[in-house]
Amino acid sequence: MAMAAASAATAKKLAPAVIVGGGRVGRALQEMGNGEDLLVKRGEAVPVDFEGPILVCTRNDDLDAVLEATPQSRWKDLVFFQNGMMEPWFESKGLGDTDQVLAYFAVSKLGEPPVDGKTDTNPEGLTAAYGKWASEIAARLQSGGLSCKVLDKEAFQKQMLEKLIWICAFMLVGARHPGASVGTVEKEYRDEVSRLIQELAAAAAAEKGLTFEENMVERLCAYSRAVSHFPTAVKEVHISLLSSLISLFQCMCMCISICFTTSFLIIAV
Repeated sequence: MAMAAASAATAKKLAPAVIVGGGRVGRALQEMGNGEDLLVKRGEAVPVDFEGPILVCTRNDDLDAVLEATPQSRWKDLVFFQNGMMEPWFESKGLGDTDQVLAYFAVSKLGEPPVDGKTDTNPEGLTAAYGKWASEIAARLQSGGLSCKVLDKEAFQKQMLEKLIWICAFMLVGARHPGASVGTVEKEYRDEVSRLIQELAAAAAAEKGLTFEENMVERLCAYSRAVSHFPTAVKEVHISLLSSLISLFQCMCMCISICFTTSFLIIAV
């Protein structure tokens, strides 16, 4: 009862938000709110006079439509929950240093509670937020029983790239072994996915001029164990992000001595 009271008290302090996307993540975020959020579905416009953060919880290939439906005066309040290297798309749209969230939690089905990505290597949790509304996002997630830390730009970029590497490595290896969950990939194809993580990390570090924290392979494998039921799949690649993906692979080929076969590259793209 004390925990419920604490959650209720936290919820009352949350700023109402516009939530774009009524899927698993959007609905989960709405459940964490105080009942004053506005849910915007596909094809609906974001109101100009609704103050607070705008939580964008759509697929990457819906982002152009979301931006068109959002008054430009509200762009500064956009908070993106999408995975991937979003910087090229942000720059192409003039969004600049916009808010982002790295969601290390999984919602298996619509209406089910999210599973936090706390692991044996990071028991404090991995979800992170950056930007103007970062503290508000962290408070909302924590009110729903999830962890979330607020990071500066450099630390967030490293974690963003690490999450992207996890997605690329586990989804690609899973695609090579149809039906494999991320837990199956970690358990049965550990060597294969570990090599790919190391290759991608070397490419990303060279491309961005940064140094990752040690033991990335173990961190990402630990996260896979925490969400072991999650399926693997190669989904949409936003066309404006395609150049970043190609650049990453080109850099990898220059930095390491391993080349992908044509069929493997086709799977990736």
